[in-house]
Amino acid sequence: MFNKLVVITGSNTGIGFETAVDLASRGAKVILACRDEKRGTTARDQIIKSTGNQNITFKPLDLASFKSVRAFADDIMKSESRLDVLINNAGTGNVGNFLTEDHLPFEAQVNHFSPFLLTLILLPLLKSSAPSRIVNVSSVMHKIGKIDLGQFDKQAKTVLSRLRVYSDTKLANILFTRRLSQILSGTGVTVNCLHPGAVNTDIFRNKDVVTKFLIRLFFKTATEGAQTSVHLAVSQKLEDTTGKYFCDCREVEPASRARDDATADKLWKLSEEVVSYQKKVE
Repeated sequence: MFNKLVVITGSNTGIGFETAVDLASRGAKVILACRDEKRGTTARDQIIKSTGNQNITFKPLDLASFKSVRAFADDIMKSESRLDVLINNAGTGNVGNFLTEDHLPFEAQVNHFSPFLLTLILLPLLKSSAPSRIVNVSSVMHKIGKIDLGQFDKQAKTVLSRLRVYSDTKLANILFTRRLSQILSGTGVTVNCLHPGAVNTDIFRNKDVVTKFLIRLFFKTATEGAQTSVHLAVSQKLEDTTGKYFCDCREVEPASRARDDATADKLWKLSEEVVSYQKKVE
């Protein structure tokens, strides 16, 4: 990974942090894209110390704000000459039923709409750096997700729909990956997604003591959970693999809803409207 630039969202902790450590140890220049400056700079310093790689940078990115996404992406486009790997790692689960400053459900924006916007803005740099890769972190929870195009960008109305928001967004991650891979065919840019496994990360920080104990006992560590992200970012065997879903570093077949091209196309169009990004992807 020497002389290659990697951008990783949500990389100050958990899977994203361990992914950054691994890629930094391979010589990559890594940009930690995180919301919290203190935690982001602390993570940067820890990675530099543990790997000896000085090319680790923190840049602020708040996925709950399209303004922040655009500012971050514009900074990358202006300051960097290449982008070899974009890892859309950041995500959130089990939050309150509230709206962001962009009047979107918090989880839907952080888990889908903002990564969608970020990726589209950075596509020209990824294309000019080809062969390059996009890695989207999804979840096995996509199997109980459902994309209701009339409600996906709106606040949940019932307890049941609220409970399903996370799964719906993880399904959206795979549909986005599928549609983007078709659009990028022949460009040298690949895009794949993954389920990291059941991993003990900060996403469970608000759980009760007993639940946290059981998670520590039975779930993967963050280092173990990062392995599939790293695999998709570096494996030479995957140079021409795109539009696929992985678990435990192996390609597996996602749920049938995640293979629905018609829904993927409709979700793409809705997402363009929501993020106000109408520029044609060529």
